[in-house]
Amino acid sequence: MYQEVSFQSKASFLTSHTPTGEENEVWIVLHGYGQLAPFFLRKFESIFDKDRLIIAPEAMNYNYLKGFTGRVGANWMTKHQRELAIENNNQFLNAVLEQILGNFKKLPTINILGFSQGSATATRWAAQSNRKINKLILWGGGIAHDIDLSQVHNALHNTPIILIWGDNDPFLTEERLLEQETIMKRLNLKKEKISYKGGHDIYAAVLKEIL
Repeated sequence: MYQEVSFQSKASFLTSHTPTGEENEVWIVLHGYGQLAPFFLRKFESIFDKDRLIIAPEAMNYNYLKGFTGRVGANWMTKHQRELAIENNNQFLNAVLEQILGNFKKLPTINILGFSQGSATATRWAAQSNRKINKLILWGGGIAHDIDLSQVHNALHNTPIILIWGDNDPFLTEERLLEQETIMKRLNLKKEKISYKGGHDIYAAVLKEIL
């Protein structure tokens, strides 16, 4: 029988520049399965700006992408000890945001972008956050299928949710798209869908559109 213990731990995140506490916007961007924060953050270079701080936390679960050596990727969870991973993710992301916001005298707008697997993590995190979220962007993924929708509604009733889907994304099967359509219909929230020509990746032109 599994038992649990709490202990202090450390995890990493990257920022687009050294925070000054004067930025108008903060964007927390959550990578997909098997990615690492430094490579993911590069995908946002087209929108780097001194008034916009972009934060890329790195998931705490690591694995070799092929075999037992070589490239390493990070993931937000697997099916094993899933609920514990969700709890740890939320605590980690809360700590990142609070540490960053401690630099500000005037709070910036807070935006969350989740890509692929990071979309589910983003929705779970946003739904439990006590911070006002300006925008929640779910790119190449969607709302976690098993989340408490009443919790999502209560936390995000004033937050626009933007779904971004590529027309050639192999991960967005008809079944997954139908599942997301069903979930979104049950949520009486501000929502928008953006489609683009392309696959499972972050595109600069689409980034500029959502800004």
